[in-house]
Amino acid sequence: MAQLTLTEAAASQIQHLMAEEKKPQLMLRVTILGGGCSGFQYTFSLDDKTQDDDQIFENHGVKVVSDTVSLDLLDGSEIDYVQEMIGASFVVRNPNATSGCGCGSSFSVE
Repeated sequence: MAQLTLTEAAASQIQHLMAEEKKPQLMLRVTILGGGCSGFQYTFSLDDKTQDDDQIFENHGVKVVSDTVSLDLLDGSEIDYVQEMIGASFVVRNPNATSGCGCGSSFSVE
């Protein structure tokens, strides 16, 4: 079975967004799309619904959801939330990625 985990920082940020939206049922949806400068790109959204091909993972009291096609490329990944001088964003540490781009939102696999 595929694995997808959240760091405490990512879970805390998702909880913050849930509170802002006043929607405690929200989940972080992670999807892989073709494109980006390295072949595939990560997309993040908040969602309160699931589809038939979704898998839900729960870490630190927060749910993350992804479709089975995306999970093939995400298996074993950890999602973090980092704050840097240039801004803050969700970051995926993906053991399946063989290369990536400087922006961190695009990757390739062999």
